[in-house]
Amino acid sequence: MNKWLKGITVAALAVSLAACGAKNEGNNAPADNAANSGGAAAEPVTITVGATAVPHAEILNHIKDQLAKEGVDLVVKEFTDYVQPNVQLYEKQLDANFFQHVPYLDDQNKERGYDLVKVVNVHVEPMGAYSDKIKSVDELKDGATVAIPNDATNGGRALALLAENGLIKLKDGVGIAATVKDVTENTKNLEFKELEAATLPRVLGEVDLAVINTNYALEADLNPTADALFIESKDSPYANILVARPDNKDSEAIQKLAKALNSEEVKAFIDETYKGAIVAAF
Repeated sequence: MNKWLKGITVAALAVSLAACGAKNEGNNAPADNAANSGGAAAEPVTITVGATAVPHAEILNHIKDQLAKEGVDLVVKEFTDYVQPNVQLYEKQLDANFFQHVPYLDDQNKERGYDLVKVVNVHVEPMGAYSDKIKSVDELKDGATVAIPNDATNGGRALALLAENGLIKLKDGVGIAATVKDVTENTKNLEFKELEAATLPRVLGEVDLAVINTNYALEADLNPTADALFIESKDSPYANILVARPDNKDSEAIQKLAKALNSEEVKAFIDETYKGAIVAAF
């Protein structure tokens, strides 16, 4: 009798364990399937973006945490010039860059044989004219020295700004391609010094007037809205853009970066931080 009861007990225990095993296997199966089908968290994707310090790197650093939540580890590499960010992007040392406007990009693509492409507009930096020697453009003397950027597009942009403010006249139709050779009227006999854009704030004490890109003005603690003798209007067509290569412009990480740069949060950051010296272009 005892042996019979013992046999029944063992059999019942075996059935019970089998049932539990089947139940646990059923509960675990969806989790395993989810992991195998990509349910597990993906590894973050790292992208390196080249930028000049102010405001571009500041804007990028502002969105790093948000991008991290979306699985994008953003590395910001700062530059002090306008040449290397495109060189390194083309050579795939960078994944994107953020420092330039479309006319400059077009000029560099043509001159250097690149095929870099715009992804999105981000902001406009109105170019302004500054001086340590005069408080009004009316004080600009005959023969005064005026420093302008020496790259093709920003040099033409500076000359156009001088023309808009009555200091010179340019050949009809030259637009942003203008050079000092296109000056048709120069009643004050202004002497032009063409210098690398980044150096212009440092020569303010040596010239009578300098036309400076806003990013370099801000780096030099100049306030464009307060310190510029005159400045481009806020509807300037020279929007600064995010740039990538044809092979990666549509990648998920670059598109997440583009969306973050065109967010309301970034617009608010630009408005609050730069007080009108920089204007969102989206």
